[in-house]
Amino acid sequence: MVADKGKLEIDEDNLREINEFLLRKDNPLVDEVLKIIDKYGSVDEINRKAEEAGRIDNLMNRLEKKKSPFVKDLEWLKRKRDNEAFVSVEEFRRKVLGKKVSSMEFDDSFAVTLEISALNFFPWLIEEARKSIRNSEVMPARFIRVRSMKEQVEDDDILAFAAAMHIIGASYVQTLDTKGTLLGPDGKPINVHLSGPETITGYFGGVGNPNRYPLKWVDEFLHYYTEYGLRQVLNVNSG
Repeated sequence: MVADKGKLEIDEDNLREINEFLLRKDNPLVDEVLKIIDKYGSVDEINRKAEEAGRIDNLMNRLEKKKSPFVKDLEWLKRKRDNEAFVSVEEFRRKVLGKKVSSMEFDDSFAVTLEISALNFFPWLIEEARKSIRNSEVMPARFIRVRSMKEQVEDDDILAFAAAMHIIGASYVQTLDTKGTLLGPDGKPINVHLSGPETITGYFGGVGNPNRYPLKWVDEFLHYYTEYGLRQVLNVNSG
């Protein structure tokens, strides 16, 4: 039995209501979002800034100007990648399965991604790379970071880590400092549903965050997007 595609149609009245909500003059949320965007330029300007900021050569240049000790580690990582020092998937399979690997078929549509959560300090990545090379282990390809963004800026970890992701071809996500688990002036999480029976609702769904915080998320994300080319962030929790 083929499902009725007609059921997927969005009612025009519903679309009209959404448009009216977004465009009405007394919508402070949309107005504030647009003001924040204007701080960083037009959409094209914002994307251009992010593209430039996230380029590996620009990231490395910024580290070199700061005389960062991370530069030598990144250069080492690049050499190892170029010299194919890391074990390939085929080599790793043979190491684990032995001779029988030749008679086996692998369905890459079921491929998995090895993720590290959390990796908060760049030097650990270099240690992981050394260990992967030494033991012929597969290098992770996805990293979650939950360290304070401001701290990462202060010690240039944010630049080094972004450059390393380019070098090894991995993806990563950062956690915003204005995240929903942030402690407020009273020492309690800003999300009213945390630390109570509704914790799962608040932690994973983000329900219960103060209304002003989506604006903080937009502002903080656009800052790091245009300054460092950061493309993925966590906002309602730390991973």
